[in-house]
Amino acid sequence: MKPERKEAFMRIVVLLVSGIILGIWKGLVQILALLNWLVALFTAKRNAGLANFCEYWNTEIYNFLKYMTFVTNKRPFPFSDLERFAKFEK
Repeated sequence: MKPERKEAFMRIVVLLVSGIILGIWKGLVQILALLNWLVALFTAKRNAGLANFCEYWNTEIYNFLKYMTFVTNKRPFPFSDLERFAKFEK
């Protein structure tokens, strides 16, 4: 089997596994985003920790979509480590 064909079949596995994990994670991020919005509304400042956690999901969704659309062969979470990113300022 050619490497590109094998990689195309692997994308089905990645779609199922990563898709389920990212879908569940999305629900948590939506709740946390609402919570962060409420915190910002009542305290006039956002919670940087919540924003950073939500940014992990943003980054992983981006990596997932790049992989699924054949832009890259670098596999997304959980088939690779979580991406690091710059922390938000408080």
